[in-house]
Amino acid sequence: MKTDYIEFKKQRDLGETLTDTFAFLRTQFKPFFTTYFKIVGPFLLVMIVALAIYTYYGGSAYSNIITEDMNSGVSNLAITAGVSLLYLLSFVVTYTLSQATILYYIKSYDEGKGETNFETIRSNVYSRFWSFIGLGILVGLSVGFGLVFCLIPGIYLWVPLSISFSILVFTKKDVSDAYSYSFNLIKDEWWSTFATLLVVFIIATIASAAFSIPAVIYNYAKMGVLSGEIDIENIGSTFNDPVYIVFNVINNLAQFLINLISVIAGAFIYFNLNERKNFTGTFEQIENLGKTPEN
Repeated sequence: MKTDYIEFKKQRDLGETLTDTFAFLRTQFKPFFTTYFKIVGPFLLVMIVALAIYTYYGGSAYSNIITEDMNSGVSNLAITAGVSLLYLLSFVVTYTLSQATILYYIKSYDEGKGETNFETIRSNVYSRFWSFIGLGILVGLSVGFGLVFCLIPGIYLWVPLSISFSILVFTKKDVSDAYSYSFNLIKDEWWSTFATLLVVFIIATIASAAFSIPAVIYNYAKMGVLSGEIDIENIGSTFNDPVYIVFNVINNLAQFLINLISVIAGAFIYFNLNERKNFTGTFEQIENLGKTPEN
């Protein structure tokens, strides 16, 4: 066992969950991101390229419409629609693989007591890809309908279903069982789980907002907002400006990676709830009492 090993199978309050989430990222930064980019990197690159093309043609279409060049505007809108579909598909695939990679990395880390096996992680990620897609559709539809018809049910469903992906990985349940078991696991712990998820969301949002500042400042400067002389034509041309596109891509990439912190926090939340309900880690420690590493 590594000296900096972080035990997942233990009860934690909100403060300990946040502390250990960032401690895990700090101690595992290099091996974690090496594994992450080896598996997710190619798909992440496709997503970034699709986003850059989408931003360029979307900005061109907007600029053409403002300058009343309707023929070019319609043409660019058609291209934008096709690229937006590519971006949407690449985003779904990349996020799904990201979520699976993080959770299976943690699973390998936990089973190896600080050591991970890349081949096992990669094999699990690819073999369970469609299970993650299926569960993602169920969760998305459930929370989406809850938010559309009444905000409170959507928030209520978001809390238990946010840990359903951890259940899928760490208990080896199928999609429907992971979905339903999340409600059993969250029973009597909804408010504490909601508070933890909310704090993680706020931290991620604040951190992500910092990366949007350069794009906003550049956008305002080019439009003339900062000087007080707004140029209508520049409003449209700003969005397909190469510098703005670079800032926008960096901003979106940073937000994407920062929001993955919630997946790690979700794993800690799952183990906390599982320990409170089932005492899995406690029983393992009892069984291991007196055993030597060779045993």
